[in-house]
Amino acid sequence: MQPIIIVHGGAGDIPTSRVQGKLDGIRVAVRAGYEVLKKGGTSLDAVEAAVVAMEKDENFNAGYGSVLNLRGEVEMEASIMSGTKLDVGAVTLIKDFLHPISIAHKVLTDSPHSLLGGEGAKLFALEKGFKTVPPESLISENAKNALDKFLKHGEFGRTEIGTKDEGGVGTVGAVAIDANGHVAVATSTGGMSGKAVGRIGDTPQIGSGTYADDNIGGVSTTGHGESILKYCVAHAIVKLMENGLDACTATTNAINGMTSRLNNTAGAISLSNKGDVGVHFSSNRMAWAYVKNNKVIYGIDQGQVLEESYDEKKN
Repeated sequence: MQPIIIVHGGAGDIPTSRVQGKLDGIRVAVRAGYEVLKKGGTSLDAVEAAVVAMEKDENFNAGYGSVLNLRGEVEMEASIMSGTKLDVGAVTLIKDFLHPISIAHKVLTDSPHSLLGGEGAKLFALEKGFKTVPPESLISENAKNALDKFLKHGEFGRTEIGTKDEGGVGTVGAVAIDANGHVAVATSTGGMSGKAVGRIGDTPQIGSGTYADDNIGGVSTTGHGESILKYCVAHAIVKLMENGLDACTATTNAINGMTSRLNNTAGAISLSNKGDVGVHFSSNRMAWAYVKNNKVIYGIDQGQVLEESYDEKKN
């Protein structure tokens, strides 16, 4: 199997001022994941590496740069799934670690449970050697500004960060197939700006934000979390693929179906187990990129497809 990885950096009302940072960040992330695959690494390690790159980048709503709840705190969540035996690991209500996706991966490999939250997730992470960071070190100026504007005149539940002028940092995710044909998916987020303390979205819930099955393919979603959760978007796409639709058509049908039914926007990336790619979003923009045949294919606007050689240095 020729390895392939695809990433997304969030769907929403992304202002033009944030576009270049998103495009730069997703190309860094997709290369980080593909380097793992090129060296014979597993799809699980590749999707973790891609998401870790975005959790370090304030252009994305995950790790550093996560949006804030009503109390001005970061509360993050992440999930990762292996399509081989349908093993999963997820965490939620993470406040003082930089890389929730790495903790989720450790839950997958080292815990009898699939989803850990809050104090229990913290205890597990400390037991496994993860180092805490000061919670305030995860807060970016963009996230502070977005919460301020939300508190003044926010429309609750707007996709991602919540305001058009400061918005669009976006949930992140990755889907990969390794040389052995194993599929893995990882998704990580800070949620939505101005959310209630303790709110849990779609990202850590398997079948909503993340799903992988070696027999079919894998999906990672982004967008209006409550709607994605209600519609079980990731699993819906996988089931459409199982029933014979190609990755692109399945992704398009499920995202448009969710938007039609619930009147909120979302996006998703998908891979079939044969390496076919699906990208679709009903929001104004979604950052995405994949590596195939030594090329990086990427975009952010509706209908946009850009391309560069994998070996070409990013500006």
